[in-house]
Amino acid sequence: MTIQSFHPPVRTLMGPGPSDINPRVLAAMSRPIIGHLDPAFVGMMDQMKGLLQYAFQTQNTLTLPVSAPGSAGMETCFVNLVEPGDTVVVCINGVFGMRMKENVERCGGTPVVVECEWGRPVDPQQLEDTLTAHPEARLVAFVHAETSTGACSDVKTLTQVAHAHDCLVIVDTVTGLGGCELRVDDWGVDAIYSGTQKCLSCTPGLAPVSFSEAAVARIKGRKHPVQSWFMDLNLVMGYWGPNAKRAYHHTAPINALYALHEALVLLREEGLENAWARHRHHHEALKAGLEAMGLNLLVDEAHRLPQLNAVKVPDGVDEARVRGLLLERYGLEIGAGLGPLAGKIWRIGLMGFGCNRKNVQLCLHALEAVLLEMNAPIERGHAMPAASRVYAG
Repeated sequence: MTIQSFHPPVRTLMGPGPSDINPRVLAAMSRPIIGHLDPAFVGMMDQMKGLLQYAFQTQNTLTLPVSAPGSAGMETCFVNLVEPGDTVVVCINGVFGMRMKENVERCGGTPVVVECEWGRPVDPQQLEDTLTAHPEARLVAFVHAETSTGACSDVKTLTQVAHAHDCLVIVDTVTGLGGCELRVDDWGVDAIYSGTQKCLSCTPGLAPVSFSEAAVARIKGRKHPVQSWFMDLNLVMGYWGPNAKRAYHHTAPINALYALHEALVLLREEGLENAWARHRHHHEALKAGLEAMGLNLLVDEAHRLPQLNAVKVPDGVDEARVRGLLLERYGLEIGAGLGPLAGKIWRIGLMGFGCNRKNVQLCLHALEAVLLEMNAPIERGHAMPAASRVYAG
């Protein structure tokens, strides 16, 4: 085998992530590297914190990007807030709630599960009933934007229920940040994590997190050491803390942080609420086209994520073959279902830079062509006009 430089094919990424990256973000990654304690880099870190606070809509001092993917952001929240013996109520309505439960167990905590239907939001009454039955609970964990189903849960209400029972909350918004409404301070969220490769349209490998003062107090008052040295926020605070003099903790992924800084600058230039509205607008066009084609979405309209569309596979259609043909012929990537939804849905992402009219039209055209070739029970020629009517206003 001849080894040579790798040149990836050009794709249009409309799966559950990563998403297409703005050329400005790619260009930022190629800028000259400097030291992670260089005064210029420290100045950029301070800007980064402010930009992340804007994206999360928070004034939390402990707001920073973990130097690892979104899964490490999840683990950072759990290893710092869960101690051995803690009871943690975990709401599961998809794959990523299941991962939360596993994190609790690995931290030595006792998970109490609120089991919800996949494709539905977490039910606040179920949470209320569970907390009433478990007054010993110290934490509640749930997913804001469930990537495996496209369902959006009511963060504000769930947080109010948890706080009424003296519990802190941990929230997963890996797919939510930058794509739909999220107000950390107004909604009272205690700990939250995300990823950079979804609606922020940045390179994978960084995990924005934010912790309230109550969460920081819990971390500082732990009885047991944090089980992970790398993710111990008592140590990380020395590098990302508010003081001008930064203590060395680890060598930060410098060029990836350049990219995140640029992605957040782009979000600030567009305006957060404008970004939310853009995701909603293109989702409405995609939805109109899919439904005109005769396809149905998994999640009820009131609880759908605009940036992650779970589409039911028509009877008799080989969903993996459809995805393969879309990639082979059109360079278009969409995602498969996970867990009990494997083989039953496609997951179509409209995230960040990839959330635009061109991608919506490509997806509808390509999907219709492939499904018609496979003799799927869909309507010919209705999808594009339906989407165009949405764009015409």
